[in-house]
Amino acid sequence: MERSFPFISAMVNNGSVNYDHGKDGRSSELGGCSAEIRNREHDTYLAIRYSKGRLTVMIDVEDKNEWKECIDIGGVRLPTGYFFGASAATGDLSDNHDIISMKLYQLMVEHTPEEENLDWTKIEPSVSLLKSPKDNIDDPTGNFRGTPLTGWKVFLLLLCALLGIVVCAVVGAVVFQKRQERNKRFY
Repeated sequence: MERSFPFISAMVNNGSVNYDHGKDGRSSELGGCSAEIRNREHDTYLAIRYSKGRLTVMIDVEDKNEWKECIDIGGVRLPTGYFFGASAATGDLSDNHDIISMKLYQLMVEHTPEEENLDWTKIEPSVSLLKSPKDNIDDPTGNFRGTPLTGWKVFLLLLCALLGIVVCAVVGAVVFQKRQERNKRFY
């Protein structure tokens, strides 16, 4: 997936996941979209909604009051009693990130009896996905996402490499020997 910047992305973190600035947070990203918000003559708008375990982000960058879906993720669990914040980071370019205003609303939704009895202040932030939607996507920079090499993986990798070298040496010796025998017949 080709990515153009500026890029809006979403991640859910309980404080245990680091944001990888070198790869623009791809390893912890749940979803995102490109948004051409730079150098506009009008305000651009972003609407974030979290309701009944669904996080949606919509954008209006044309100032036409036409909202386009950017992110829609189900199975999100966020606790109450926290603060809302916004952040922006710039890679190699320098850029301004101005938030002119924020409007926050509490949505009144009906809860199931189980949800009513749940202490929402003690919920750990999480997403109930088996794996991140981005896990199977190769990084456009050519790096392939995977787990780090542990001791066993390094051992097995070296063992396979050593076996490959031995097989190549044996095949090379047999081929060399056959050529030597073929050369002796022509004397």
